[in-house]
Amino acid sequence: MILHHALRALRDDDAPQCAAQASLLRTVDQWRAEPDVARTLRGLEEFTDFRPLAACPALAALFAPGGAEALALARHFAATVSTAIAAEPLGQVPLRHYTDGLISTLLLGKAGNVSLTLVTIDGAALLRHPQPAAIAFGPHETWEMILAGTARGHHVERMGGTNLKADIRRTPLAMVPGDLFTWDGDREAKLMLGIHGQLTLLRLQRRKLLAGPTREYNLATGALIHQAAGNPRDSRLESMMALVGRMGRGDAAPHMARLALAPGSTPLRWQALRECLALDTAAGFAALCEVAARPEDELSGPALDLRKQLLATYPQLSEIEPCLG
Repeated sequence: MILHHALRALRDDDAPQCAAQASLLRTVDQWRAEPDVARTLRGLEEFTDFRPLAACPALAALFAPGGAEALALARHFAATVSTAIAAEPLGQVPLRHYTDGLISTLLLGKAGNVSLTLVTIDGAALLRHPQPAAIAFGPHETWEMILAGTARGHHVERMGGTNLKADIRRTPLAMVPGDLFTWDGDREAKLMLGIHGQLTLLRLQRRKLLAGPTREYNLATGALIHQAAGNPRDSRLESMMALVGRMGRGDAAPHMARLALAPGSTPLRWQALRECLALDTAAGFAALCEVAARPEDELSGPALDLRKQLLATYPQLSEIEPCLG
């Protein structure tokens, strides 16, 4: 392995790298403070309360047909940061970023459930990947402005069916600079099939209130193949419940029961019921019976079925007060 002399020097003194990183931080802070950029970032804050895009002038202008303002924002950011990196090659852009060789993303701004991201998809890498066999639908609203490149794909729509099996329709889609695409992620998605060179876009995304799960379906059959929590809060709560359950923390059972009985994500509430049953049978079964007794509750049917199965296997559960009679 051959190390560049500047990197080798960092073994003894990291001050140059720290100075480079401080310089990049100042550059990004100065970019954020520029009037047009600051106005856009304030627009993200405004957009968190689920008002229409048209009611947020800065974002509406950014995603106006033709994409002139979106392209200007992206070009200015790229020029500003590229100049800073050229001056400080040991620095790293202090914004969340990701790449897997196919898709590269850079988070320009975030406020609560709203994010603004630069995305580039590499056409050559896409060719090396097998044709997609599945499509995911998630609890978010998305606006995408094509900034550079051309592509073809499908607009995929979940027309109906059930959570376990969807009726899926695909419509051909062409993408060129200046095109704006918007969709409701619970029932719509975009499938990329071919890209000429690289496709760069600006993405505005807003997670829905009380977001449900993200569901992935087989494109050919419509069968559900994977499901995941649709927001970070649910993922954190599921992880915490699993942890305290494995620790045998009986004092957590009442909290799980309250979570199962409260309004919110159906998958999270069902997981809370399961964890509560495993941790404290009496508390969990009482909560299960209460859910089963609510005909308007989406979990009422599954709760009735589970209650029946448990009573058949463990008749002594009938002694728990909420299920008497």
